[in-house]
Amino acid sequence: MSALPALIVVWAVFTGLFLALLAYNATLTRYEENQLFLEGSNPDEKQMQSTIVRKVQRMMPFIRTLGTLAGVMTVVIVAIYTLDAWRRIHE
Repeated sequence: MSALPALIVVWAVFTGLFLALLAYNATLTRYEENQLFLEGSNPDEKQMQSTIVRKVQRMMPFIRTLGTLAGVMTVVIVAIYTLDAWRRIHE
């Protein structure tokens, strides 16, 4: 049971980073619009949209990794807590 507090701290760090990246991703995509840019029309908006898409694509592996780690850590913590409670009940 002594490993559980350390696992909870690690889980909190992973989850906090995951939520921070989701918030950052939401601020990036707030101004993204689904538009079709015709050749030669509005090059500034086209460049802004491609910059947003590039930033979002660069962040997605980190978001997926941290989300997966947070999910796995949640399952591990719940499993350890449940196993410890089960052992205490049967003592």
